[in-house]
Amino acid sequence: MIRPHLSRRARRRTISLAVVLVLLLGGGYALLRVADARTFQFFGGLTDRVETPQKVVALTFDDGPDPAGVAPVLATLASRGVKATFFLIGRELAAHPELGRELAAAGHELGNHTYSHERMVLVTPGYVAAEIERTDALIRRTGYRGEITVRPPNGKKLLALPYYLHEHGRQTIMWDVEPNSYPDVDASAAATAEYVVTHVRPGSIVVLHAMYPAREATREALGPAIDGLRARGYRFVTVSQLLALRGKG
Repeated sequence: MIRPHLSRRARRRTISLAVVLVLLLGGGYALLRVADARTFQFFGGLTDRVETPQKVVALTFDDGPDPAGVAPVLATLASRGVKATFFLIGRELAAHPELGRELAAAGHELGNHTYSHERMVLVTPGYVAAEIERTDALIRRTGYRGEITVRPPNGKKLLALPYYLHEHGRQTIMWDVEPNSYPDVDASAAATAEYVVTHVRPGSIVVLHAMYPAREATREALGPAIDGLRARGYRFVTVSQLLALRGKG
């Protein structure tokens, strides 16, 4: 753990040294495993799900906003009275600010998925700061005023991003249910919905990639997945609401 009294330059040197040590001790394979880990990072808080006895689940959507995904996803969520968390790419939000405003106006939580959607591995602290802060500013321009949570692109993070978030009192948000990772599941709306319903546990975070034209199966799965989880007694919360339940009965 980096000590708080170190200068900013010393902290950056320590981060660089840590990268070198990981490379020397474990090689590139070990470095990639750390970068991909859903439940571990070197600095700060990371949440892939929240331990709670309550039957709650957070639905999250990565990427976009894109015209192919926003309207149908919003319609499905609205028809079922569900609020979700959208992790948006700054570059795409800049291209479609009206879609960001639609998401915010509908009462959904907006999260930061970096500006360029580049993998946050072996990047500099300055690069991370620009990626996060540019996207934060774009999110605020939508009219959204809630907490801005952060998810690394492709779930990949190593040192600079977790450390930046730690320094700013923010967490890395991951997930524990991702049907799109499995080609045989991802190809079918029915299989995607079934996977979500059968794999969710109390406190789960589900990640779905529903924004782009090719993601029709995921969009079609959304309604049945919500209905199936409701039938099992689940209620839906945003990521920040889920984090607030940590440690509560």
